Amino acid sequence: MDLLDQLAETFFSWDAMVAIVPDLLTVGLPNTLLLAGASGVLGCVLGMILAVMGISRNPIMRWSARIYTDVFRGLPAVVTILLIGIGLGPVVRELTGSTNPYPLGIFALSLMAAAYIGEIFRSGIQSVESGQMEASRALGFSYGSSMRLVVVPQGIRRVLPALVNQFISLIKDSSLIYFLGLLASQREIFRVGNDAAGNTGNLSPLVAAAILYLILTIPLTHLVNFIDHRLRTGKPETTTAIEESPFAREGASS
Repeated sequence: MDLLDQLAETFFSWDAMVAIVPDLLTVGLPNTLLLAGASGVLGCVLGMILAVMGISRNPIMRWSARIYTDVFRGLPAVVTILLIGIGLGPVVRELTGSTNPYPLGIFALSLMAAAYIGEIFRSGIQSVESGQMEASRALGFSYGSSMRLVVVPQGIRRVLPALVNQFISLIKDSSLIYFLGLLASQREIFRVGNDAAGNTGNLSPLVAAAILYLILTIPLTHLVNFIDHRLRTGKPETTTAIEESPFAREGASS
């Protein structure tokens, strides 16, 4: 019983968890969403460029996209963040005079996300039937207009679940930015919980941080499932008022 009490106190100390909630919500949560949101947007822009390069008829562009994707998908996230954050940090400080690690952290996360998102976009674009391109060209659209107005929108719609999954990964990977060194006001969810755990000698603040991560990611996971189901089954049909009216039933019976 003493062992169970000790484990409960170590991982589920209510006082320690409650004490860390204000910092998690006012400091950790906004910073985590900033890191994930900014890197997600930049990753989508770079990813679309990589996807277009990957399906280009130019072999140099195709191979450049392939090499980029292989490199950034093959490196561990923490290695990429450290190489960019520490390697480019002195250059950024020299040019801007700023020691804020967020720009480099967002840059590193965006480069990694672009490698995955580019493959997601490429697979979505290539899954669009060739007849869509042929039909748009027959209507007088140029190749570029056909891709921009017809093929690419359909490809993006088909890969929305995978894009949401990638955003979930960015939320979790944002915790690695703490390796670059953060001020108290720059801490994300993990760093807030980790600092509190180190100060109190209790792991309950980390458990509170984990619960907040789950609150963010589990609804997104169910959103992925919902989008995937809707894309596969389509919008459910609704019975029209005419079909439900007694006059329609009488006409059908007669």
